[in-house]
Amino acid sequence: HEREHDREISELAAKHQEEMEKLRAELKEEQSHLLDELRQEMAATHKAEHKQAQLQSQALHSLELEALRLTLNNMHTSQLELAQSNLRKEKETALVELREMLNDKRAQEVALLQSRHQLEWERVREQCLKEKEDL
Repeated sequence: HEREHDREISELAAKHQEEMEKLRAELKEEQSHLLDELRQEMAATHKAEHKQAQLQSQALHSLELEALRLTLNNMHTSQLELAQSNLRKEKETALVELREMLNDKRAQEVALLQSRHQLEWERVREQCLKEKEDL
């Protein structure tokens, strides 16, 4: 029983590790995708800023370009922070769900093992009583 229990625990641990690695890979891929989108947006915004700056007078050029740069940096910083926050929340939610699932499965397996143990104990007790009667 101990070996079987140890094997089941090992299998659960391996499965947990696999699922964690899968979640990490998915989160990393999603983060990479979001960063690519942000880079594309930054490139498009930069191009638009450059055209606008060429049409303006030299005095307005410096002030407006600086204002746009600061706004863009703030916007992208906010977007990155939001993306990271969302990824963190999704990861935490996934981990909580996985932990709950594993805890439920472990509780079921413990209950099953306790039931088996109780049945085995009853069988051994009955066998001992029978052997006592036979003696």
